[in-house]
Amino acid sequence: MTTSSSEQGVSLGMPQLPAPAYPDDVRARLETDAREIIARYPDSRSALLPLLHLVQSEEGHVTRTGMQFCADVLGLTTAEVTAVATFYTMYRRRPSGDYQVGVCTNTLCAVMGGDAIFEELQEHLGVGNGETTDDGKVTLEHIECNAACDFAPVVMVNWEFFDNQTPDSARRLVDDLRAGRDVAPTRGARLCTFKETARMLAGFPDERPDAVEESGSAGPASLVGLRLAKGETAPARVVHPRDGGPQGGRAAAGQDTSSPARHLSSHDAPQDTSASDPDHPAGPVAEEGE
Repeated sequence: MTTSSSEQGVSLGMPQLPAPAYPDDVRARLETDAREIIARYPDSRSALLPLLHLVQSEEGHVTRTGMQFCADVLGLTTAEVTAVATFYTMYRRRPSGDYQVGVCTNTLCAVMGGDAIFEELQEHLGVGNGETTDDGKVTLEHIECNAACDFAPVVMVNWEFFDNQTPDSARRLVDDLRAGRDVAPTRGARLCTFKETARMLAGFPDERPDAVEESGSAGPASLVGLRLAKGETAPARVVHPRDGGPQGGRAAAGQDTSSPARHLSSHDAPQDTSASDPDHPAGPVAEEGE
């Protein structure tokens, strides 16, 4: 016995119509930018990734029209462009907000509170993963590691860092974004919209006055790792058990037991967060190489 396609839940409708073209003025402007991008590469198809950022900066996500444009200027098929656009999560496939709020839920951020932050923001904003608030301001998503484990848990807004977050501070952050208040990242240049960020990722400079200069250096926790990588070793430190006494009740030879024990775990020595010390959030305090 056979079943029909309708019984199997398979749609045999009409094929999708070709993507609509950009208006002439928009296409002319994008072609000018595309030529500048393509000229940077010996093989034109290598320009596909920045070109996808370029079309994303036009509409806030990669549309069928944008993918057709990329295919046309690079001499590729739409299937080749679609394969790339759907592979990388940095390309949005549907309309999204002015601010992409990403909560790191990878291992370290998760155990330090990232999962709690993500759950709090879902409930507070009334959206799920990858969804956008009704006012079109904020798109919430959980993201994988963004190489900021030394400031966990981390929230990113349009790829700018907000370090040492808590559920309360993250909630205030999204409220400020929706209200149009000025929001300063812990590190990096001041925020811009997702469309503006996409244009920078396409390889065009940040033209806002002083934005590049104000981005600062790496944070102090990151610089410690850099110094160790350069072979600049810190003085030896003995780590006592958490009860403060030496292991097995006996001090090692030459070990000073007169001062309180200092455990290296961040759980035993919590750092100030944006919630506990809002006037002095964690951030860069030293220039690289100092």
